Amino acid sequence: MTANPYAWLESALTTIHRADWYRSVHAIEGRSGSVVQMAGQPVLNFGSNDYLGLAGDDRLIQAALAATQAYGTGSTGSRLVSGHRALHEQLEQAIAELKQTEAALVFSSGYLTNLGTVSALVGKRDLILSDQYNHSSLKQGAVLSGATVLNYAHCDVVQLQQLLEQHRDRHRRCLLLTDSVFSMDGDLCPLPELLALAETFDAMLLVDEAHATGVLGATGAGCVEHFGCTGRAIVQVGTLSKALGSLGGYVAGSATLIDYLRNRAAGFIYTTGLSPADTAAALAAVTIVQQDPDRRAQLWQNVTQLKQALQPLSQQLTATTDTAITLLPSESPILCLQVGSPAIVLHLGTLLRQAGIFAPAIRPPTVPTSRLRLTLMATHECKHLQQFTTALSQAMQVRWDG
Repeated sequence: MTANPYAWLESALTTIHRADWYRSVHAIEGRSGSVVQMAGQPVLNFGSNDYLGLAGDDRLIQAALAATQAYGTGSTGSRLVSGHRALHEQLEQAIAELKQTEAALVFSSGYLTNLGTVSALVGKRDLILSDQYNHSSLKQGAVLSGATVLNYAHCDVVQLQQLLEQHRDRHRRCLLLTDSVFSMDGDLCPLPELLALAETFDAMLLVDEAHATGVLGATGAGCVEHFGCTGRAIVQVGTLSKALGSLGGYVAGSATLIDYLRNRAAGFIYTTGLSPADTAAALAAVTIVQQDPDRRAQLWQNVTQLKQALQPLSQQLTATTDTAITLLPSESPILCLQVGSPAIVLHLGTLLRQAGIFAPAIRPPTVPTSRLRLTLMATHECKHLQQFTTALSQAMQVRWDG
C-alpha cells in the first residue's frame, strides 16, 4: 500500500469550504481604476487600495516606460551587489523629504520591509509588544526576530502600559509595533499615547504607514504627520503599492537607522532591487502627492459622502432584517460594514457583483468578524457612491425577502 503524504489537503479544503472561508482570485481586465473590467463587464471598484487613483495614471505609466527604456526590465541583483540604480536613491530622497526624516531605504515589497526591519532591530534577548490587529507582515517579522512577543488588545494603551511595567526591565531592547491605519477596520492607532509610552519606557516604536502614506496628514505624509508627531523618534515603514500606485516598501527614519538596516536587514540585503519601472512610478507618485493636494481632498470628500449615506442605511437595514449591519468606526478611506455571518457576507458580495459592484467580502481568519470592506478612491464619482448605496439596499432586501 502506497502512502500519500498529501492526502490531507483534500480534507483541509473541504473544511475551508464548509466554514465559508474558501477564497479565489478575481481577474481585473485592463487598466486599474474606480471602474474596471471583470469578466468582460464594467464594474465599480470598491476593493482597491489605490486610494489616489494613481495606478492607472498616465504620468506613472510614462515614468515606468521611460525607466524601462533607460535601465531595462529588472535590477538584476541585490542593491548591495549589482541592483542599485540612481533611481533608487532619488526615490529614497523623495520619501525622506515627504516623511521629513533624515533618510529612507526602499525594499522590493512592503512585506519584506516589515520582515527585514523588525527582525533586524530585535533578537532573542528582546521584547516586542504588538497590537493584536497588526498586519501579518509585522506579526511574521516579530516571530522571525526570535524576540519575546506579547500582544496587547487592539489600541489598548492601558494594557500596553501594564505589559511594559511588568516586562520591560527583563529585556535588553523593546520594540512597540503598530499599524497606523488598520487595514481591515479603517481606524487609527493612538499614536501620541504610544509614543509617550515608548519614550517613558525606553522603547523603540515602529509604525506601519502602509494605508496612511499619501492619504493622511496635511501634505500626505501619513499618520505621523496627522498626529503632529513629525520629527520624533519613530521607525516609519510603509508600502509603495497603495496610494502611491506602484510596488515596493520603505523605511524612513534617522540616517543611523537607515545605515544600520542597509547592513543588517535580510529582506534588503538578499533580495533583488526594486525594478526600474516600479521605482520610477513610485517616484512620480510621491511628486504628485506633494504637488496635487486637490486629489487627496477629493478622496476625503468621497469618504465623507459615503459615510453619511451608510450610517442611516446600516441602521435601517438592521431594523428591517434579521441580522445586524454595523458601520465600523473609521478615520480613513477604509469603510467596513460588519455583517457577522460568513455565508451572509458572501451572498451580499455576490449580489453586489451581479449589480455591477465589486465590494470584497472579508471573512475569518483574516478578521474576527465577517464584513464588506469598502475602499474609497479619489477617482470615484458622486454617481458611483449613489449607485453603491442603492445596490446595497436592494441586495439586503433580496437576501431576506427572497
